[in-house]
Formats: sequence, structure tokens, C-alpha cells
Amino acid sequence: MGTVEDWVSAPARVAEPGEGVSVDELRLAARNHGLPLEALRYDVTPAGLHYLLTHYDIPALDPAGWRLTVSGAVARPLSLSLDDLRARPRVTHRVTLECAGNGRARLSPRPVSQPWLDEAVGTAEWSGTPLAAVLAEAGVAPSAVDVAFTGADRGLERGVEQTYQRGLPLAEALRDDVLLADEMNGGPLPPQHGAPVRLIVPGWYGMAHVKWLVGVDVLESAFDGFQNVTAYRVKQSADDPGEPVTRILPRALIQPPGVPDFQSRVRVLDSGVVELTGRAWSGWAPVESVEVSTDDGGTWRPAELGPQPAPYAWRSWRFEWTAHPGRHELRARARDAAGHEQPVDQAWNRQGVANNHAQQLTVVVR
Repeated sequence: MGTVEDWVSAPARVAEPGEGVSVDELRLAARNHGLPLEALRYDVTPAGLHYLLTHYDIPALDPAGWRLTVSGAVARPLSLSLDDLRARPRVTHRVTLECAGNGRARLSPRPVSQPWLDEAVGTAEWSGTPLAAVLAEAGVAPSAVDVAFTGADRGLERGVEQTYQRGLPLAEALRDDVLLADEMNGGPLPPQHGAPVRLIVPGWYGMAHVKWLVGVDVLESAFDGFQNVTAYRVKQSADDPGEPVTRILPRALIQPPGVPDFQSRVRVLDSGVVELTGRAWSGWAPVESVEVSTDDGGTWRPAELGPQPAPYAWRSWRFEWTAHPGRHELRARARDAAGHEQPVDQAWNRQGVANNHAQQLTVVVR
């Protein structure tokens, strides 16, 4: 009959040479979805087009009975209803979210997991109340160092049964732009995006933005849960402890020009002057430059940047290209004000996380 361990997924692994995407990976890709790259045209991504990654199941939570507990190393533990949170001062932040695994399926050899290409990103207007004020009300102990956030979603990962939890250093949790968000783009938070309340941590990869939030636990030692110490780490081998994934590295994406071939997504366009457009972002500092190559990285030329709409929101760019008949490989790369530059070649790691090598977009000019 076998045991549970015989039937659940194996620990994280790297695909064998020539190994195709598995049925399990396709099942993940069907549950989750990326941003259609033509939707880069929107300053704010419509909720249904925003990228989505759900680790386990979307839990069924009744907003009327939902509570958020604030506990641990605090003077005054709290139990807050949705109405309690909504009665507090409210703010809205425009924030670009990107999955830490974006680009994983383009790595070679391929880490076996959710097979993202370039599309695991979106920008939304998130509204709610600042976490820092709630923590201040609870009275964080001077000895506190970390804050753990617990979602209502539960499942198994690499054989470990768990409720989804992520930890943040206390200094990050106390930033004034970290939100307990209950609205997205001016409407109620959709179930798939964490209703009734989720965490928004501007600048950090998506794994930190805990959905279906039910618990905030202030800790006097570093959080040692699975999603911090095992998952989401940049490591080169199975026994390498690696470095934790934190803030989003710079990335630029091209909004595909012309029209697509249905299956290959190769773009077809007419010769002449073509305006290439796209978005660029970073979680470390505002993007200060974007460069475009129309010959697969052989030559790079500067693009014109649009305004920076918010500190952690993507920035538009445009580039005028005189397209001649033939096949071309387009690339774009970004650099932020902190000196982080998007590489052209992959920075491989075993989990396929925090990989931001430049998009490659094939176009045929007729």
C-alpha cells in the first residue's frame, strides 16, 4: 500500500540532461499563472492578470469570523477582527511583486519546480493599515529580533507538513510601508490573492508577502521555519546552506511587439521603425537605466525611461528600433541606483531563485 512518503513529491532536485517538464510541473503551471507579457502596457496590473503562486490550497476563510493574532514577545497580545483593522489609519502603496522563482524554467540544468519563464510579476495598488502601528500597539519587547507571519494555507512540501510561514527581521517588519492589506486595486482582496488580509513587504520577493494572514508572532530568536531555512535560499548544492532570498534584483521586460505565433510565441512584425516598450523594477533602489539589444546582446543602447511612479513600483521605458527583415533576438537589462545590474547570462542556483538574467525575445521581421 505504501506510506505518505512514497506518494508525495521528492525533495528538491535538478532535472537530468534532456529531461522534459513533468506532469507534476504542468499541474503546478495550471494552478498558478503568470502575467501575459502584453499586459506590461498597464501601469497597474488588473487583478486577473497579476501573477499568482499558491503553495497549497486557497483556504476558505469567513471574513466575519476571521481574526489576526499578534503574540510572542509583546507586552499586549492582540486579537483583531477585519473591522478592527479597517478602523485604523489606511494607506495605499503601488508595489511590484515578483516571484522569487521567476525565470527558473530558463535555467540549464533546470531546477524542478514551478516552471516560470519571465512572467511571474505584476504591479498593484495595495491598501490597508501599516503593520508597524499594530506592532507598536502590541508593545514589542526590546529583546525581539524577528517576526514570523502565518498564513491559513496548509500542505506538504518536500515531505514536510506545514502551515505556510515566513519570517522577517524586526527592522524590516517595522518599516512604515509594510502593510496588512485587505484591498487590491481599490476593491476587496480576491481570494486567490490572500483574502481577507495579506502581508505586503515592498521590495521583497513574493514569498515574503504572506497571504491569508492569521498570525503575527514576535520572536526573540531568528525564525527557523521551513520557508526561511530550507526553501528560498540561493545554494549551489544539496548540502550547501546557501543565502536567504530577500529583495528583488533588477529586471527589465519587453512588451512583445507585433503579433504572436500561437504556439511558439515568436513575434512577427513589419519592417521599419518600431517602438519597443516595457517595464523595469528593483527592490533595492529605483531603476536608473535600461539598455536594449536587438542582436542578442552584441550591442547595447540606452532606452528612454518614464517617470518613477512609486519607490517600489515598476518604471516604463521605450526604445526606437529600425527593424530590418530577418530573425532577431531582443534583450533588455536594467540597472538600479544601488549599483545592481541585471546580467545577460544565468546566475544558476539549485532552487532556481533570485535569477534575473535578461529576457530573450525572438522576433521575425517581414
